[in-house]
Amino acid sequence: MEKIPVAQIPDEQPPIVEEYIPFAREGKFHVRLTTGLFQNLRRLTTWPLIALFFGLVWVQVDGQPWLLFSFSQRSIFLFGHTLSWHDLPLLAGLMIAGACLLFFMAVAWGRVWCGFACPQSIWTWLFIRIEDLTEGRASLRARQEGKALRGIPLMRRVLKHLLWILLATLTALTFTGYFIPIRDMLADASHLQLSAGITGWIVIMAGLTYANAGLVREKICLHACPYSRFQGVMFDRDTLTVSYDKARGEPRANRRNADANSGDCVDCGLCVQVCPTGIDIRDGLQAACIDCGACIDACDGVMKKLDRDTGLIRFASEAQLQKQPSRLLRPRLAGYAAVMGCAFGAVLFGFTQTTDLLVEIRRDRGALFVQLDEDTYCNNYRVKVEGFANTAALIRVAVSGLADYQLFGPAQLDLNEHNSTWLPYRVCTQSPEQPRADLSFQFFAGGKQQAEKHTTFITQSF
Repeated sequence: MEKIPVAQIPDEQPPIVEEYIPFAREGKFHVRLTTGLFQNLRRLTTWPLIALFFGLVWVQVDGQPWLLFSFSQRSIFLFGHTLSWHDLPLLAGLMIAGACLLFFMAVAWGRVWCGFACPQSIWTWLFIRIEDLTEGRASLRARQEGKALRGIPLMRRVLKHLLWILLATLTALTFTGYFIPIRDMLADASHLQLSAGITGWIVIMAGLTYANAGLVREKICLHACPYSRFQGVMFDRDTLTVSYDKARGEPRANRRNADANSGDCVDCGLCVQVCPTGIDIRDGLQAACIDCGACIDACDGVMKKLDRDTGLIRFASEAQLQKQPSRLLRPRLAGYAAVMGCAFGAVLFGFTQTTDLLVEIRRDRGALFVQLDEDTYCNNYRVKVEGFANTAALIRVAVSGLADYQLFGPAQLDLNEHNSTWLPYRVCTQSPEQPRADLSFQFFAGGKQQAEKHTTFITQSF
């Protein structure tokens, strides 16, 4: 396996926060917003995701939420389908398929997931936008850093944190609404009837959102995100990732000191100022780079003003930077694509095999059988029926086997009253021919058999 080349940064190089970010103070940097192609693409990706997150929780179909993980009903309402706990492996398969898609994207285009669709990145940019609107652009915020807050600056700072807390709370409420029906939850909240558990959960989620996106946002990508740690073993020399063309840009020189031997990089530092994780892409590939393309847009803007070719910083592979052809199809990429296709195919097939009616049967533990008279034997059972999507409310219960069995117990179950409830049943027969025989419980709804559960009928101790 080829290793990613490592470029050692000299210790005597001036710190980034002093040379490249003139509006940074005391180690804290303020992200400068920029515009450009990749920022527009990022917004085209993130705003629909934000709209789906905040809007999908309110969608209902036939009175049921379109997406809800209900613990109370032991069901998952998923886009018009109702899944039981028995169908949970489908979600595991969906997560495996999603992980393979993530790996495929990492091998092909680097950490584009992190830069364009990761919730941490999306909410970080939202919080930065709020900060920019309330306290001004990055240079103004940096000049105010460390100074005593009073008057209008203090009001702006308070307003920023209030808006952060509001967004964090809305995020926590919406996220909780995917596990508890949001209309019921908000109704209880309006009457101050939320349970302590739900209230505590919302407070914790809001606090984590406020801290992650507002206070320690870049630290999550630098220290807490596991994806940034194993990306190095997934990249190869043909992976397209945000890269600085060192051959074209070096040696760096500003316009005043430029000569015939100078590179295109004018050492303006904008690529660092706009980076949400505060790295210098000119130092090479780094684990903290999330491939958001902000540095590309900033650099391209400078190149256009200087009438130079854009692309000094661009999505490029190691092979392309070395003026070599980059392979599109390669074994690792094809392998991830194959596993991803198989996983998605298995999940889609699984959705066609979901269970609408779950049945559990337990024998009476007190006695294997009961002998009523010389010829009549009975077995006692407990039956639980759980109904899910498109299941009729009334379920008819019957038994069948080689002998002539009689069923004593509710012949018809109303799932509105007895869903997921253990009910006693007794099955009897006369003059059994075998000490142990097969017995089937059958469950009908709408004239069709919905489920069948096999058990045994015992007439003799062993």
